[in-house]
Formats: sequence, C-alpha cells, structure tokens
Amino acid sequence: MFASRCLLQRLCLLAVLVLPGHGLMAADVAPARATAAAMRGNATAPVSVVYHLSDGLDQAARAMGNIHNHLIAEPDVHIVVVGLANGVDFMVKGAHDARGNAFEPTIAELAKQGVEFRACNNTLQARNIDRATLVPQAKVVPAGVAEITRLQFRDGYAYFRP
Repeated sequence: MFASRCLLQRLCLLAVLVLPGHGLMAADVAPARATAAAMRGNATAPVSVVYHLSDGLDQAARAMGNIHNHLIAEPDVHIVVVGLANGVDFMVKGAHDARGNAFEPTIAELAKQGVEFRACNNTLQARNIDRATLVPQAKVVPAGVAEITRLQFRDGYAYFRP
C-alpha cells in the first residue's frame, strides 16, 4: 500500500511537470499511470522493489539484512538490487563486510530466493573492474541509474535505498 501510494505521488508530481517543450510526452506517462492504477486496484499483487546501492560495503551489509527481513515479511516480493559507483564492490568475488563475512554466500542464497543483482557497466569501466571478477549472480547492465529509473517508471517498482 505504501509503495503504491508513493508511486502515485510521484506520478502526480510528474503529471504536473509534463509541460510542452520539456521532453516528456503524455504517451511517456501513460504506462506508469496504467501500472499505478493496476497496483492500486490489486492490493494482493506482489510488491516489486529496487534496492539502490552506491555507498560501498557498509551499505551493502545493511541492504543484505534489509532484504533478508523483507523476504521474511513478504515472501512473494520481487527484489532487484542495482549497484553503481561503490555499490558494486560487494558483488566482486571475495568481498567481505566489516566483520569479515563474505558477501558471496549471502548473494547466492538471496538469488535462490529470487533476488536479482545488477551491476552498472559504466562503473565497471570507470573503475577498471573486470566483469569476470563479479559473482556469477550479478548481471551487468549498461547504466545503473538508467536501470533504476526504468524499473521505477516503466515497471512500477518501489524505490528503496538502505
């Protein structure tokens, strides 16, 4: 309910901002309005959430706990984790949190539960991180910001940043 309400508020704001000459057309807004209407009309539909990670290993450790708790509370939730900037670091093989716990087993377990992990290619290129060093569950997307925006706007995902 909260996610739907937040999406509806964003859509209302977007509708106010959609003015001639600003690059957005009514046709661009229609899919998001339809998604919001469908979500509002179906309170039992599974929730979809994009977790935005960009601050490094401490944020990723918090996010893994948040995601674990989210899945317990809402087992049918669909979660996509998008890492960009320092938010890709936990997806690199051998990454550990501040307590020395490896991220790989947690990522593997969450992936088995349907959580998707996506890493920003722009970040990988800018930081010279080889794709081969990422955990196998990480899918590389062209741009993390574009992925988050697409998931929110076109696909109706709620946004969460731990």
